[in-house]
Amino acid sequence: MPDQQPPRGVHLNGSIPLANAEEVFRVTSSILGEHLHRIPDGETGVRTNWIGWQMDVLARHPSLEMIPPDPTAYAALPHFKMRPGASTGDFVFDQLGYADAALSSYAVFSQLKQAGVLPTQYRFQVSLPTPLAPVAAFIVDDEQAIVQPAYDRAMVAELDRITSGIPHTELAIQWDVAVEFGLLEGVAFTSYAHVKTGIIEQLVRLGNQVPVDVELGYHLCYGDANHKHFVEPEDTTKLVDVANGISAGLKRSLNWISMPVPRNRSDEAYFAPLKNVQLHPETELYLGLVHFTDGVEGTRRRIEAAQRSEVAAPY
Repeated sequence: MPDQQPPRGVHLNGSIPLANAEEVFRVTSSILGEHLHRIPDGETGVRTNWIGWQMDVLARHPSLEMIPPDPTAYAALPHFKMRPGASTGDFVFDQLGYADAALSSYAVFSQLKQAGVLPTQYRFQVSLPTPLAPVAAFIVDDEQAIVQPAYDRAMVAELDRITSGIPHTELAIQWDVAVEFGLLEGVAFTSYAHVKTGIIEQLVRLGNQVPVDVELGYHLCYGDANHKHFVEPEDTTKLVDVANGISAGLKRSLNWISMPVPRNRSDEAYFAPLKNVQLHPETELYLGLVHFTDGVEGTRRRIEAAQRSEVAAPY
């Protein structure tokens, strides 16, 4: 049995149930202090439900119309399709809203740092969904290929505005990778001929878009709608495969990877594939051991299970 190791730090993936960015910065920094290296704005207000607020962006597009949700779906949300007669040749999006939110929150972050509320070493973390996520979640399957390239370009434009407006030494970018695991598990539509290869290539492209002096991380996720995964992972095999693919493919440093641990998994079998993770020395590995729904007792149980496991990287 491997020796137990103490946790190296704390990572916040993004959403935090507080009122606004200032409250998130003040509360989380006061509790976590030096254990935290990066701090997100909590995705508060209209951004509370991860990508749910992008429905308004899609609803405003003149070429799209809304259709009712499937009540049996994992997250029963409306979908969109092309309006009859709409042109597909010049499909474009205006601003998606991510850069506006990031720049606004960074102003608060900067003020609090200058006032000594936030430690000087903190970076401002901006968590962005992969462009695949809103398209796969909200566009009907047979029209995703029309919308995806335009949304890809729009998200890269958001990233460019963020990295142009925030000092690179103060910034960290996280790509949220959730829908992709629905594709890998066979529970979501995909047009990829080779699913794992296509997903990893997409994630590497997104990572390489981030300037090299901005920190970069990925949050690998199986969803959390109503505190449930869209499918329960058998173990960490697919998570390790994707993490290894990203690490091998990037042309720049990878600063961290975050992986989920389901609420009911404190068994060695779940963690066993982590012995095959292949990350560079500078990459921090974070395991999602804290759940809202089972408190301190459940968290301690998962921490102890992780500490007993053989992991081929510090975490």
